Amino acid sequence: MRSTAAAWLERHQVGVYLAAIAAGLAAGWWVPGAGALEAAITPVLGLLLFATFLAVPFTAIGRAFADLRFLATVLVLNFVLVPVVVLLLSRFVAGEEALLLGVLLVLLTPCVDYVIVFCGLAGGAADRLLAAAPLLMLAQMLLLPAWLWAFAGPETVGLVEPAPFAEAFVVLILLPLAAAAAVQWAAPRAAAARAVESSTAAAMVPLMAATLFTVIASQVRGVGEQLGALAAVVPLYAAFLVLMVPIGLLTARAARLDVRSSRALVFTGATRNSLVVLPLALALPEALALTPLVVVTQTLVELVGMIVLVRLVPRLLPERARDSAPGRPTSDGSRQR
Repeated sequence: MRSTAAAWLERHQVGVYLAAIAAGLAAGWWVPGAGALEAAITPVLGLLLFATFLAVPFTAIGRAFADLRFLATVLVLNFVLVPVVVLLLSRFVAGEEALLLGVLLVLLTPCVDYVIVFCGLAGGAADRLLAAAPLLMLAQMLLLPAWLWAFAGPETVGLVEPAPFAEAFVVLILLPLAAAAAVQWAAPRAAAARAVESSTAAAMVPLMAATLFTVIASQVRGVGEQLGALAAVVPLYAAFLVLMVPIGLLTARAARLDVRSSRALVFTGATRNSLVVLPLALALPEALALTPLVVVTQTLVELVGMIVLVRLVPRLLPERARDSAPGRPTSDGSRQR
């Protein structure tokens, strides 16, 4: 049984996340040395993903792999429709190489980490997104050079180092996933594993808040100091979010997805892989020193957008009566009470 504190945090999670964003903005701007928190982003995000993976029964993930219609729709949305949107939006900064490269890096790569968390908060099929994560990661690693070549020119491809992609895949996907699988396997046999499961479930909201705070506090000063140069990309990122919601809804309808899968599709189309591509941007030459901040700016815009979508998407895609009937399996394999 969850503690009173954990239940309160879950009921008020959106307010908690907004408070974390506000605290991150204040700390990043006013506290000296807050930029050093950048080193904590990967560990905190890894813990958050471990908690997310642990909350999804691996039997549900197995069933999600069998949902070929959903997986195919996710791939079409992210690698056919999204590039068209990105091509149109990126033309507004086509004359500025650092801005253009940052916009392309972040908007062409679908999120494989905290999108699963936000999708779950909105009642989406988190297990299906989790099953799709390896495919999304592999596809973007293979297709990103082609998109950069087409949208920014062949010389741009040679500037991007692929190693951080592989490292992020191992650290943020494979290791947390393996740890969660080990805990789930051991839980029926060991009290310690059951204790990890229960304590991790109670820590989900604090971990999400910690991730939001860490990312924003470590990056906001750099963005603020270059705000004039970065102002051109803020409306592009906002426009991307606004456009991808109806595109995701229409794509889900065309594919005849159920409500929870439709919610997941909206989130995967709108949420980008900023924390994974940031190391790619940081590895660029000094002449493109603005590019990492272009990527970080997308993170700040997106995090605010995700808070809105957690409330908006369930209203745009309400559950039907048959989806919420008692005893009906939910997206994570559990049953409604």
